Amino acid sequence: MNNLNTLKEQINKIATIPDQDWELLAPSVSEIIVKKGDCLIKEGERAKTVGMILEGQMRHYYTRDGEEKTTYFYFENAFVSAYISCITGQPSLLTIEALADTRLLVFPYAKLKELFSLNIYWERFGRHIAEWAMMGLEDRMVGLLTQSPEERYKALLNSNKTKITERIPQHLIANYLGITPVSLSRIRNRATKKR
Repeated sequence: MNNLNTLKEQINKIATIPDQDWELLAPSVSEIIVKKGDCLIKEGERAKTVGMILEGQMRHYYTRDGEEKTTYFYFENAFVSAYISCITGQPSLLTIEALADTRLLVFPYAKLKELFSLNIYWERFGRHIAEWAMMGLEDRMVGLLTQSPEERYKALLNSNKTKITERIPQHLIANYLGITPVSLSRIRNRATKKR
């Protein structure tokens, strides 16, 4: 299956897995489609899978007092999961919604956890995933706590996250930046005038 090769390539970018060890995961991988507007996981559900997006886009958000707070976007070749829920077995605090029809390869976290304890290659993959998640969380937290909305917008424009500005609707970008769509429009207008 060609899609399995794509998954293998993405995993190998994180930690090299020898072919014989790759075969320990391959039989547990399946392909799913999450339709636009549907969710891979909803707040309150227990997450049991890890996925990788083949095509499409998703957003990760929390709900507070009925208001959605977008914290992350996922695109092709990204790993996606309510990972803390997988690790703890507790209900997810977040929702992951498809912003377009999204094809993913998914596999059970329980299988991945089993592989972590079986050999050093998969354990290394797990460590790198945890490190990547920690860096992403810190980067996001620092931005929200120390930057003004305008600085967050400029940082987004100057980051490697150009897919967000190219493919995500403006109201969701505003939500991600922690501002209103009107504020984002003003910030964009000021940025355009300065050029």
